[in-house]
Amino acid sequence: MSATFRPRRSVLFLPGGNARALSKAETLPADVLVFDLEDAVTPENKESARRMVASAIAERDYGERELIVRINGLDSRWAAGDIAAVVPLQPDGLLVPKISRAEDVRRVRAALRAAGAETNVAIWAMMETPLAVLNAAAIAATSRDSGAPLEGFVIGTNDLAAETEIRPGPDRAPMLSWLTTCLLAARAYGISIVDGIYNDFNNAAGFAAECAQARMLGMDGKSLIHPNQVEVCNTTFTPTAEELAWAQSILAAFDRPENAGKQVVAISGRTVERLHARLARRMVATAHAAERPPALAPPAAASEG
Repeated sequence: MSATFRPRRSVLFLPGGNARALSKAETLPADVLVFDLEDAVTPENKESARRMVASAIAERDYGERELIVRINGLDSRWAAGDIAAVVPLQPDGLLVPKISRAEDVRRVRAALRAAGAETNVAIWAMMETPLAVLNAAAIAATSRDSGAPLEGFVIGTNDLAAETEIRPGPDRAPMLSWLTTCLLAARAYGISIVDGIYNDFNNAAGFAAECAQARMLGMDGKSLIHPNQVEVCNTTFTPTAEELAWAQSILAAFDRPENAGKQVVAISGRTVERLHARLARRMVATAHAAERPPALAPPAAASEG
């Protein structure tokens, strides 16, 4: 995972062939923008969308947002062209669909090397098949291999539901064990993990509830399909004032000289272990990032295209 912390509360997917969406994204306070060349683009429009995304990354001002391109699957006829087109622009990462085995990550690394990619172009794995969940630990373990870093997982809840024929329901009870399996693998190997999308973008209450569930499960953020979802998502995954104060008290306690060698301290009558300091630092960093949203382009940019 990157040495520099980057919040991934809101991960907004943009249709690669939609010029208006690519333009409007300059004004949206999402932490991460995913330029989608896969599901959001029909076969006959793949090449034009690829050119449009490459132009957007090269020419538009997306501020400090993390820029990721979802390419087509490795076995598709478009993957090599996707990689060749976007790698020279050095996006922050490539999101690769249908990663199901550790070997799939190694294939992505080989493709990136062949395209001359810098090692700072990270790999993100779509975890959207039953095999992906069953092999989550082995896939996450490739983050320790050399080459392009495996930065994180994005859970493909729609594909998982389709392939297993489950009916998730409002509480997603049938797939909670899959989500936590992927989360455990991500945390074991220090990579990020982002929850799947919520399909009914007109159901504000349902979306807010699923964001709250994702944060309770330990996710870093959530995948989004509509600009209206960004604000609620950012708010949910940003620490509250009370949480931030508690995190700061933990860091202050362990920073005191008398606690330098201690693994456990007492704060306000509660026992706190040093491992909690890592979570506290992450919480403080997220809060600080929320205070410094990505620089937004002038409002007029939203009407382009």
